[in-house]
Amino acid sequence: MNKLDNCRLLIYSHDSFGLGHLRRCRTLAHALVDRYKGLSVLILTGSPIIGRFDFKARVDFVRIPGVIKLHNGEYTPLGLHIDLADTLALRESIILHTAQTFAPDLFLVDKEPTGLKGEVKSTLEMFANTPTRCVLGLRDVMDDPELLEREWQQKAVWPVLEELYDELWVYGPESLGSPLQGLSMEHKVADKLMYTGYLPRQLPEAIQPEALQLPQQPYILVTSGGGGDGVEMVDWVIRTYEQQSQPMPAFIVLGPFMPLADRTRFQQRAAQLAQVETLDFSENLEHLMANAHAVIAMGGYNTFCEILSFDRPALILPRSQPRREQLIRARKAQQLGLLNYLPLESERTAEQMHQAIQQLVEQAPPSAAAGCGLLSGLDFVTDRVGRLIGTEASQNSFLSQSPYRL
Repeated sequence: MNKLDNCRLLIYSHDSFGLGHLRRCRTLAHALVDRYKGLSVLILTGSPIIGRFDFKARVDFVRIPGVIKLHNGEYTPLGLHIDLADTLALRESIILHTAQTFAPDLFLVDKEPTGLKGEVKSTLEMFANTPTRCVLGLRDVMDDPELLEREWQQKAVWPVLEELYDELWVYGPESLGSPLQGLSMEHKVADKLMYTGYLPRQLPEAIQPEALQLPQQPYILVTSGGGGDGVEMVDWVIRTYEQQSQPMPAFIVLGPFMPLADRTRFQQRAAQLAQVETLDFSENLEHLMANAHAVIAMGGYNTFCEILSFDRPALILPRSQPRREQLIRARKAQQLGLLNYLPLESERTAEQMHQAIQQLVEQAPPSAAAGCGLLSGLDFVTDRVGRLIGTEASQNSFLSQSPYRL
C-alpha cells in the first residue's frame, strides 16, 4: 500500500437517475483508498439511494438535492417542493462551498463536463490557476456523434474542456475507438485524452452469505440496472417464460427506480411462474452476477464491465433513447464476439427471446474472444492519481489480485 499523506480527492456525479454514475464513482473511490493510505475521497452526488450502499474507510459522500429527468428531457426536483431554478441554485452552491472547504488536490467529474445544467462550471473556474488538478472521466461510448455534437454546442462544453480541464480520461481501451470521434472540435482536446481501459470489478469483501439472497444455481441473472427504463426488457423476458418453459430459470433484479405499479405487476406475474424469481434491489449485484450461469441486461457501462470482469455469457437488450450509447456499445461488443444483443426496438416476440435464451445458455464467455488489456482501468487510474497529486506510485497491480482477467 502506498501513501499520499493528507491528500484529498473530490468526485462529482450528477446522478439524476439510475445507478451507473454512482457505482462507477464508488468503484474508483474504493480502488484509490485501497492503494493510498493517506488519501481521503469525498463523493458529491444527487443519487437518492446512495445511503443504501456501503463505503470503505476514508470514503464519504455529500448528498445534494435530487432532480429527475422527465421523458421530454426536462428536469424536475425529486424531493423538494420548490422551483427547479432554486433547486439548481442550491445544488451549485453546495457543490462550490463543499469544494472550497474540502480543498481537494484532484477534482474528478463524472461524464458531464459542466455538470447538470452547468452547476459544476463555477467550481471548475474556482480551481483554475490553483494547484488542484481537474479531470473529466468519460465512458467508452457517449452517444451518437450528431446528437452529442448538438448537445455539447448547446451547453458550451468545448471552451470548458480546453480551458478548465487538465486531462480527459476515457474509461475504455483505445482499440475500441474514441467517444469523441466524429465531433468537430475533437482535435482541440486530443492531447488531453487518455485511455484507461475498462474498470474491472471484484466481489465485495466481508459479505455474509445469508445476506446475499443467492438463488439456487444454475440461473440466468436479468438486470436492468436502476430499473427506471427497464420495463420493456423485463416484460419481454417474463412474457417468454409465461408462454413456454425455458432451458434455465431466471432471477430478475427489478431495480429501485422502476415505477411501483410496474414492479408490483412483475412480482405478481413472476409469483405464478416456477422458473422466475424477482428481487427489488441488491447492493451485492456483483455476487449475483458472479454466481449466474449467464446474464440478460440492458447494457449500460457498469453492467458491461461486470460482464467482462466475471466472464459471464451475456445477451444485451440495449435501449436507444434518449441516448444511443447502449446500442453502440452492444454492436461493438458483438462484433468482437464478446456477447450477443437484441434491440428493444424489435417486435419483442416471445419466440425471438426463447431462441435467444437457448443460444445464451450454450454461449461462450467473453474471455473466449477477448484479447488482453480490456480491464486495465483501475490500474491506470490509481497510477495516474499517484503521479498527479503525489510521488509516482509504484506498480501494485489491481488486476494481479483479480481471480479473472482478460
